[in-house]
Amino acid sequence: MTPDRYLLLADAVLFVHLAVIAFNLFGLVAIPLGGWLGWRFVRVLWWRALHVGILAVVALQAALGHLCFLTDWQNALLAAAGTEAAREPLIAGFVNGLIYWPLPLWVFTVIYVAICVYVLVLWWLVPPQRADATN
Repeated sequence: MTPDRYLLLADAVLFVHLAVIAFNLFGLVAIPLGGWLGWRFVRVLWWRALHVGILAVVALQAALGHLCFLTDWQNALLAAAGTEAAREPLIAGFVNGLIYWPLPLWVFTVIYVAICVYVLVLWWLVPPQRADATN
């Protein structure tokens, strides 16, 4: 595979990573707000299970001292392309700056575990409902 293809795949992983982060952040705000305002979609079981599941995987990876697997994939693809982060396209560099903060892993572990606990509390405060449940 050519270096350009590896770079394209690395960018695709980066944007998937950004979409996952956006989904998680959206849920952290939409669930309590939607519970208060009566938005039905915040109680959809599969959506809530996906949200809590992704956040649990992130927290578990951090607690075990591992980077996110999407970060690992992106780094491997960039290495296979023979490039460094400084040679990224402008947009990819900007998105990387939003996602990757220069902090120790333990800081992220504390943040991710706290967020996961928050989402589990939301599961109790704004419980999801099965599709056949009536209001």
